[in-house]
Amino acid sequence: MYTILTVLILAIFLYTIIPYLLSFGLNWRVYRHNHKSKKIAFTFDDGPDPFYTPLLLDLLNKFNIKATFFVVGSRAELYPEIILRMHQEGHLIGIHNYVHSSNWFTLPWKIRRDLDYSAAVINGITGTKPIYYRPPWGLMNLFDFFLLKSYRIILWSVMVGDWKENPGVEKIKARLLKKIKHGDIILLHDCGDTPGADFDAPMNTINALKEVLSEMQAKGIQSVRVDELWGKPILSNQRITF
Repeated sequence: MYTILTVLILAIFLYTIIPYLLSFGLNWRVYRHNHKSKKIAFTFDDGPDPFYTPLLLDLLNKFNIKATFFVVGSRAELYPEIILRMHQEGHLIGIHNYVHSSNWFTLPWKIRRDLDYSAAVINGITGTKPIYYRPPWGLMNLFDFFLLKSYRIILWSVMVGDWKENPGVEKIKARLLKKIKHGDIILLHDCGDTPGADFDAPMNTINALKEVLSEMQAKGIQSVRVDELWGKPILSNQRITF
């Protein structure tokens, strides 16, 4: 019994904790920031949402900002017109799993199958196959590093807790202005219909961004798509010096 328990604990440690340390601790096979860059990249997870995402796209268009959207494959199927709009307006579309579930609790081959299916859905809408991927909650399992080599895994360097209604507009704004620095990848959300999120929270994000983008523009801070943060598209999963 003791041996079985030990093996189980070791297996869980290898499948979950080790990948977390490799990705967030060592930046192994993932992209989190490029502090050599003078630019930043806004990214939005969990959409598309039929109400909030169009409002966000309107706002980004107003400030002439191109962002990166990590979309849920099943939601892309539901709202193809929003996916097409993202693409036509010059934003980068990545994948955030077919459903919003953790890779820690999903079999590796199912993750790969669902990613490929989501990529096919997006390709069918836009004519462009996505190669950028962000796992929900940023959680990877050990097999992801080896089975997902055809995808570029994008995490983040700035997070402000905007998936909840509290902190609210002013705190989100203050946190963004305080935390953002050159080379950052900023994690935000355009949908609240996911586990652990508040349904109305994206409205706070949008309202906070109205002021944040205005201040950034006044300071001459440029926001680009994730694939442009290194000055050129990320073409392979080689390790980059940050």
